[in-house]
Amino acid sequence: MAMLLSFSLTSNADQPTDWPQQGWNVMVTEKPYAVLVEDLRSAISDADMFVVTEASPTNAAAQRGETIPGNRVIGVFRNDFAVRIIRESVPAMIEAPLRFYVTEDASGSATLSWKTPSDVFAPYSQGDDDELAHIASELDELFTRIAKNATDT
Repeated sequence: MAMLLSFSLTSNADQPTDWPQQGWNVMVTEKPYAVLVEDLRSAISDADMFVVTEASPTNAAAQRGETIPGNRVIGVFRNDFAVRIIRESVPAMIEAPLRFYVTEDASGSATLSWKTPSDVFAPYSQGDDDELAHIASELDELFTRIAKNATDT
């Protein structure tokens, strides 16, 4: 079972993690890090979205002989959203792909976090009634569904 939080969490180094309050979603899980990463990939695919980028400081550190807890950023998007966003705001596409962030906690379990798409695209929007705001709202629902599916046990 995952818990949606909006306050400080314990980081990999047993120091408080100050997750931003505005525009972030944070779900603490009991899943091991590697399991959550794979479950997230499956949930993304099940939602007909695509993993378009991935970065892991953990893997890069290991290649240099360093050991740090699991840490992976997964960029997610789909071309039909890209086309719709570009039609509304060319500058807004700098924000794509939207990202999920999986971090390994001190206990070995993992946390899933992401920025709310409506907050990400808000600077480019002309208000709640414009099309970009509607697209961002669709993405809010989609990302929440992906996260819930990934974190369900």
